[in-house]
Formats: sequence, C-alpha cells, structure tokens
Amino acid sequence: MDARSPSQLRRREMAAVTSGAGRCRLSKVGAGRRPPPARVRVAVRLRPFVDGTAGADDTPCVRGLDSCSLEIANWRNHQETLKYQFDAFYGERSSQQDIYAGSVQPILRHLLEGQNASVLAYGPTGAGKTHTMLGSPEQPGVIPRALMDLLQLTREEGAEGRPWALSVTMSYLEIYQEKVLDLLDPASGDLVIREDCRGNILIPGLTHKPITSFADFERHFLPASRNRTVGATRLNQRSSRSHAVLLVKVDQRERLAPFRQREGKLYLIDLAGSEDNRRTGNKGLRLKESGAINTSLFVLGKVVDALHQGLPRVPYRDSKLTRLLQDSLGGSAHSILIANIGPERCFYQDTLSALNFAARSKEVINRPFTNESLQLLLAPVKLSQKELGPSEAKKARGPEEEKTGNPESPAPPASASQKFSPLQKLSSMDPAVLQRLLSLDRLLGSQGTQGTPLLSTPRRERMVLMKIVEEKDLEIERLKMEQKELEAQVLAQKAVDSTEGENCSPPMLLPLARRRVTVAKPLQKAVVMPLQLIQEQAASPNPDIHILKKNRKRKREDLDASEPQEKAEDCWELQLSSGLLAHGRQKILQLLNEGSARDLRSLQRIGEKKAQLIVGCRELHGPFSQVEDLERVKVMSGRQLASFLKANILGLAAAGQLGGPS
Repeated sequence: MDARSPSQLRRREMAAVTSGAGRCRLSKVGAGRRPPPARVRVAVRLRPFVDGTAGADDTPCVRGLDSCSLEIANWRNHQETLKYQFDAFYGERSSQQDIYAGSVQPILRHLLEGQNASVLAYGPTGAGKTHTMLGSPEQPGVIPRALMDLLQLTREEGAEGRPWALSVTMSYLEIYQEKVLDLLDPASGDLVIREDCRGNILIPGLTHKPITSFADFERHFLPASRNRTVGATRLNQRSSRSHAVLLVKVDQRERLAPFRQREGKLYLIDLAGSEDNRRTGNKGLRLKESGAINTSLFVLGKVVDALHQGLPRVPYRDSKLTRLLQDSLGGSAHSILIANIGPERCFYQDTLSALNFAARSKEVINRPFTNESLQLLLAPVKLSQKELGPSEAKKARGPEEEKTGNPESPAPPASASQKFSPLQKLSSMDPAVLQRLLSLDRLLGSQGTQGTPLLSTPRRERMVLMKIVEEKDLEIERLKMEQKELEAQVLAQKAVDSTEGENCSPPMLLPLARRRVTVAKPLQKAVVMPLQLIQEQAASPNPDIHILKKNRKRKREDLDASEPQEKAEDCWELQLSSGLLAHGRQKILQLLNEGSARDLRSLQRIGEKKAQLIVGCRELHGPFSQVEDLERVKVMSGRQLASFLKANILGLAAAGQLGGPS
C-alpha cells in the first residue's frame, strides 16, 4: 500500500521544492544551500462516545493498537480491518496535556530560531476540533497552553543581558463564506490575501495586537472569540461555521553587532468540520454556510493530493483557506495536523475520510528556514572641511585646536572617502543620503567606535557592495559625458538658428481649428400606467400619488463658444410621494412575512434560491421587522436591496395595487 515507484518519489520531491521551498528560499540569508526537508507530522485523536449517540450494544468502529497506529473496520469486507500508522495516536482516555506535550510543545522552540510553525485541527463536524484547540477553563486546549509557554520563553530569552530583544504580537481572523474577516476589528470588512516578493503570505489591514503576558492575550482573545460565527445543528449546538486562524508573530532583534533580525510565525488553525446535510438538517442560511465549508475543505484535499502525487501545479489559489495555508502545506513551516475522529459507527464514512486525508498529509514535505536579515551599519566617515562646510568643520575640530587657533595648521591629507573604496566621491551623492551619513558619523563618534571597520559584514558581501558602488560610479560618469554632448549639440543648433533667423522672417502660425464637441441625447424613459389610474389623477385637484411628471429641460447642444445654441427637450423624471413609498414598503414587508415561497417568486428579482433563503431565515429568526433585514441576513446586498424596492414599488403602482396613503 505504501510502495511507490522512484519516478513518483522524484515528482513529489520536485513539487515540494517548486511549490513552497524554492519560492521561500529567496528570503533566507546566505541562501547557498537548500533548506532541509521536514515532513508534516500527523496526530490522530479519538474522542469518547457522546451521550445520546451510542446505543446499548454499539461498539466502536475504530480501535487503537499502540501509541502510533490504529485500525478501522473495512466497509467492503467486515472480516478485515484497515490499519493506519501516524506519528502519534491519542485514545479516548488521553488528556489535553498529553496532546499538547506530545505533539505541539516541541515545535515552539523553532519560533525563537526565526522559523514558522503551524498547528491544524481537522475532522468532521462534532469530532472535537474546537475542544482540542480551545478546551475549557478546567481543561485548556492547545491555544492557551501554547501562548502561555511561548510568552514564558520570550521573557526568558529577551531578559536583560541576553543577546536578543523579543516582542510578540497576535492577530485573529476567520474565513466565513470565502471572506477573510478580522475578529479583532469586525468593522474592517473583507480583507485580501497578498504575497510579497519573497513569497511570504500576508494580509494587508489585519490588526496586530502586542502582548507581553497571558493576561494581555486573554484581554484581546476572549472578546474576539465571541465575534466568531457559530450556529446550532442537529449534531452540535455550537457548530463552527467558519475557519478560525490565530496568528502569533515573534520578532527578535539582536542587541549587539551585527544587529540581526529574526521573525517567526505561529499559525493555530481551527478548521470547520465537513458536514453531511442529510444528518445535520441544514436549511436556508445554514445550508449556504455548509456549502462554503465543504467547498474549501474539498480544495484543501486537492492541494494535499497534488503535493502527495508530485503534480507540477498545486491549486493554492482556488480557495482563501488553501491560500492562507500555503506556508503550512508544502511551504516553509513546521506543521502539525491533529485529525479528530469519532468512534460511533454512524460516523464511519466521515472517520474513514478523515483518516485517508491524514494519511496523505503525512507524505507532504515542507522546507523550513530561518527568516533572518542583517542591518548594514556604516562606520564614521571623516570628511574634509570643504565637504563639511564651515559650521560642520567647526564642530569636527577638537577643543585643543579651537584653543590654539593656528590658521596654518596642516589640512587633512584627503577625505576619508578616498581611504575607503566603497564610499568614494561623496560630493556626487544625494544630499539626503549625505546628511544621513553625517548624522551617523556624529552618533558613532559620540559612542567612541571610530576604530571599527567600515562595514560590519562578511568579506563576500563587502566585496559585492564595493563592486556595485564601482559600477554606479561608472554609470554616473557615462551619463555626465552624454549630458555634456547633448548640451554642446543644443548650443550648436541655437547658433545655426540665430544665423538663419537674420535672413528670413519667422513663419506665421495659424490658429488651430476648433473641434466641435457634441453630446449624445439621453434616451427618454416612461412608465406605462393604467388608463383608469391616469384619469383618477387628472380628475383629482391635488392628487397624492404622482408616478410621472413631464418637465421642460434645457440642454446644451453644442460646446462650441462661437455657436451658443441651446435646445429645449422633453424629459421624463420619476416622482414618488412619501405615502406611496411607505405603502409599497408595507405591502412588500407583509408579503415577506406571510407569503410562501411561490408568492415570494412573484416579486421582481426574487428567484427560487432567494425565496427559499427568505423562508428559512423567517423560520429561524422570526418575522422581518423591516425590509432592510434582507441585507442583515445576507440575502442580498445594499445595492441589490435598493434596486429590489424600486422595481417592486413601481410594479405594484403600475398594476394599480397601491392607493393613496392612508
């Protein structure tokens, strides 16, 4: 079952390199070697029987063999079993501490090395994913335990006297119906997922909160958790309707030279469970949410299959979830997948599907590396008095030279820019850059570091920098020569033009013909009304309802100033009284609350799907208080709602079903 041909192994290795590792290798400092591979580690957790789901003689369909393997009944042959082997297996009696200490805690050290890590909870609905990640006050899950240990590690490593200074920030988001929503700032709306030039996945506009203790984490995390979308189904009273992602970023800055910087990210992901709508009984909005969840999990399975088979294209961009998990699957992170399953035989197909997904995920290869960068620090540069100017030269002279005041003191032999080859010809540099160099010179001079080398970088990088500076100097010289040649040509041309201008008079310039600009006439629109309603309005001295009014408007026919002609034309414009609008909205609201799906389809812009959604929302949340509730339950957007009201009120008025305001 596990035997593979050498060609498949080579294809899978090549796909892992091209999908994530080769792309992310660009951000590694000194990327001369390929990062070592790290396989996705998979742990399986079997939850106990849930009260009310197991019968009197119900036996589990899954049985653990040891700490790493399990077996499940074969649905094709009940006399046989299917055996699976993973990195860890946790049975019904395992605790939250066992799962955290055995699978999650070992990867936290990688964050202090500037590497990424991710923990994913996968499984069908009702399998205990949220309990594994969050837990309860009596049995905390992976997220609170990981944050508590990580903050303790950062306090120890970033203490005074240690070489690194550390800071921790957190972000919390959810993916609900293919929309990325910030749980720390719900009013921010749908966010976009981007990829920078180094291949790192980022979300512009996502809120980042700094945290220094576990109390700070709880102050931000607990209110944000209440913003997550949950709902009740037949299998779970608080079913997660979205994928939740907690991002914890650890930034490190070296206190001494060469002042390196590191960045490690920890993704803690609670995936929504796949759902069988025949068992969950989803309708209306819950059915729409279930479709979005199953679609994203289906794309996640396609990504794992593509990485497992070594295909050249991995469909990360087919879903927001897989786009965000690009580093975790086939990318640059140490990944842990916790597959949650149930023992009941009624969940046999969901359990078997989760185990097959976990078995394929075990073969995915990541290539973690250290996200490290260097700060290039320039040593103090001693400039001559001509380059410094009178004020700077006076500050550069020592107190002894000011006391003696010898005007015949020997001038400096040469500027320091001639001594150090990477910084030649400072006078040709940009004034802003030169000012920054002078400020850095004064800062380092006050610290007594004038004997340090020019660049605190290795020899190879220093040679590359010197070569780049030399090429830039040659390019500047070439551009200066071209500029001198062009100036000489311009002067020669001016001399020729001046001699020719003495012999001939300048030509007469004729004015350009003005172009006539015309504007297209707008089409006239009218609403056909019943003859009886028109006659009633004409007979009434002060009619309350006005559908159409004919105005005389004047409009410019031509924009030419020489021919200011204007022409009057007839235009129809819509005028609806406030009483008619209120009466129409009341009639539409009555139809939304009392009408059946067939009656709702009689309204304009309401089809079969929206009619079922309206009926489902009405049964779930009760009657609508106003027509704008359609936007709140996400049946239609604000623009669609305005068009819906306008079309239906005009239709009812044209059909003569609306009278004057009561």
